[in-house]
Amino acid sequence: MDSIAFAADRPLDFTAIGRLCIDLNANEINRPMEDTVTFTKYVGGSPANICIGMARLGMKTSFIGKLADDQMGRFIQSYLQNSGIDTTGISTDYTGAVTGLAFTEIKSPEDCSILMYRDNAADLLLAPAEVNETLIANSKVLLVSGTALAKSPSREAVMLALQYARKHGTKVVLDIDYRPYTWTSADETAVYYNLAAEKSDMIIGTREEFDMLEKFSNNSEHSDEFTAKQWFDCHAEIVIIKHGKDGSIAYDKDGGSHTSEIFPAKVVKTFGAGDSYAAGFIYGLMQGWPISRSMSFGSAAASIVISSHSCSDAMPTRQQVDAYIEAAGRA
Repeated sequence: MDSIAFAADRPLDFTAIGRLCIDLNANEINRPMEDTVTFTKYVGGSPANICIGMARLGMKTSFIGKLADDQMGRFIQSYLQNSGIDTTGISTDYTGAVTGLAFTEIKSPEDCSILMYRDNAADLLLAPAEVNETLIANSKVLLVSGTALAKSPSREAVMLALQYARKHGTKVVLDIDYRPYTWTSADETAVYYNLAAEKSDMIIGTREEFDMLEKFSNNSEHSDEFTAKQWFDCHAEIVIIKHGKDGSIAYDKDGGSHTSEIFPAKVVKTFGAGDSYAAGFIYGLMQGWPISRSMSFGSAAASIVISSHSCSDAMPTRQQVDAYIEAAGRA
């Protein structure tokens, strides 16, 4: 299988559902958070970053989610709108829920961590009635962030969104996006991720994240081939398993496997790579490119983002990625 077929003639290319939060990235890098004094504010959350990445690449995008009725929520709403993202699917919480915060620590380019504040986060209060079926029906792709499955009513909202996508022939991309602090048990995590994965056309995650999904599967060898096959028996057409610095492997339902190339980068921090890779890869597939070319484009986009202090602000344009590939001698 060289690529994947998407619905034609829809007003939207891409809709994401899930987490909207704030990244506070350390300005004093190469030191622990205990010694960090100032941070810079950015829009964050994996699905938000991917949606921004798609918009930056020229795609027509929208977002389904929930924001807190606070200054941070209004900042996120304004940023998405200024990025050209349709925000009609975003509702506001008025119960006193807050915007999730992610403080990032950059001890070194290789040693980065995130301190999350997710108690009573507004994005997890998205209700099924607030899921805009029209946006999903009008989109070629629906991206689901696995973190949105962690709590009710958000998990029910996501499952309804998946039902709408299957009803209207909208391709579903599941970004596993596992954040352990949001879940109450490994059993709960595995069950709900499996329910979502069964309805997805493309699944993206790290080897460790797939291991978590397979808690009740017999994959003691942590075999990538085993992982891919079990989802091809459902709806999946492509399964991407990421192996950190060793790159990623994309399996297609016709039995092919594709390995991504790594582009040189002046690494500032490690986070954001997966989001920019996902945006670049999905964009490539939606251009009708082969899987291997789409992976290369995603890898180049990831290298650009990890070379920057931000994630959302650094999401590159098509021209920037093309220039980066050319400069690396890979064009």
